[in-house]
Amino acid sequence: METKKRVYLGLLLASVFMGVAMIGLIWYLFSNRDMLANILMVILVAVAVITCSVMLIGIAGIIIIIIRSRTVPSLENIARVANDILYPFTILTGKILGVKRGRIQSSYIAVNNFLVTARKLKFPRKRVMILVPHCLQNSECPHKITMTVDNCKQCGKCTIGELKKLAKKYNVVLKVATGGTLARRFIEQSRPAGVVAVACERDLSLGIQDTGILPVIGVLNEKPNGPCINTCVKVENVEKALQIMCKGDE
Repeated sequence: METKKRVYLGLLLASVFMGVAMIGLIWYLFSNRDMLANILMVILVAVAVITCSVMLIGIAGIIIIIIRSRTVPSLENIARVANDILYPFTILTGKILGVKRGRIQSSYIAVNNFLVTARKLKFPRKRVMILVPHCLQNSECPHKITMTVDNCKQCGKCTIGELKKLAKKYNVVLKVATGGTLARRFIEQSRPAGVVAVACERDLSLGIQDTGILPVIGVLNEKPNGPCINTCVKVENVEKALQIMCKGDE
């Protein structure tokens, strides 16, 4: 396992253990009350223990899939559910432990990409979407490309032109979104089977959360001029993600 994945996996485990510690503290503080309170406490603690146990099984499933480098059908769903439910808690746990949010989000994306890749999914090319942020476009460009990327003149001042060529090469859909709302609309309208998404750590991790069961491979953009302006992406990394998702020549 890469160090990047270990950051998120470690925080997943830490989140569950903190939850167990909280259950013990609540039990200690509220036990020995009247009988009705004790019954309610037992029920609440039992539910919490079962939830934590399921989450631990899910984390174990993620680790097993990473170690085996291929999915385990019997663990796939519970691993995904544990990953989705515990993500917000890993952010909180990381804040308590002094781990930077961006590092956690980057690690979460790496784990997600590995889980998607391990499923060895292959989709018809026309049902795969490349979804990129508007900040990849040169800020001085006069052409509006959010409605249709065909308006891009491929002048070479940004990576949109290269991505347009890549989309044509693989016969996939390319969409440029100004934010999460438009990105969700593109997905709802096109209903892709799989998505290769480019964004910063924050937007990419939130986007993966929003898409639910839709397979998404995330590619982090680069920010040489700071966030949200004239960003760029390594097109070869986007192509590698397409090769993972797309079927052979069509």
